[in-house]
Amino acid sequence: MNYAHTITVPVPYEKAVARVREELASQGFGILTEIDVHATFEAKLGVESARTLGDYLILGACNPPLAEQALTAEPDMGLLLPCNVVIRRSPSANTTTVQAINPQAMVQLSNSPAIQNVADQADARLLAVLAALQGENSSK
Repeated sequence: MNYAHTITVPVPYEKAVARVREELASQGFGILTEIDVHATFEAKLGVESARTLGDYLILGACNPPLAEQALTAEPDMGLLLPCNVVIRRSPSANTTTVQAINPQAMVQLSNSPAIQNVADQADARLLAVLAALQGENSSK
């Protein structure tokens, strides 16, 4: 099983970040965490390291009703939350890559039917986010 769903879109990094946020919100996800890996590399490893990496943002997305279901069924699932979504673009790229964790990876670690249900719902919502992003760019 692939642990990530990945698309590329022919839009600038900043626009991709904004659109990902909008589409996540439309699917009931809020952003709990935000890690600007580029800025962290620059601060901790230097400008050259950040330049080599390019733009790289990790959003920790949470759909509260789904998180509640998962944590009620299996409190240890908190170790796998929130759902990470990555937006990245290398310095030489003409496209921006958007990735979302495949929630089915949770199912591999649990035998709970409730976790399967949550993973199915989260997966459908994250795939809808990626499809919306890809769909709006394929018609241009």
